[in-house]
Amino acid sequence: MQEKLNEAEKEIEELSTQLVDMLEVAFYFAGLKKENLKNAIEIYLNGIDEYYANNDDGEMGVDEIIEVIENIKKTKPELFR
Repeated sequence: MQEKLNEAEKEIEELSTQLVDMLEVAFYFAGLKKENLKNAIEIYLNGIDEYYANNDDGEMGVDEIIEVIENIKKTKPELFR
């Protein structure tokens, strides 16, 4: 049982790393300057906070992620090329 838990934990960690990489790639193609990619998670989390300050529905799908990134581009243009 413990071995299966350890394997699941390792898989979750690997998936988390892949998600961070994917988020950085999404930001890169959205125009984020390469030097800001290392801060992409913090930028994104702050963007989510700002998004939900104005939207109370709590849903977070593809459309909402796109809206968050587009909003970050509007509110923090200096981070983008």
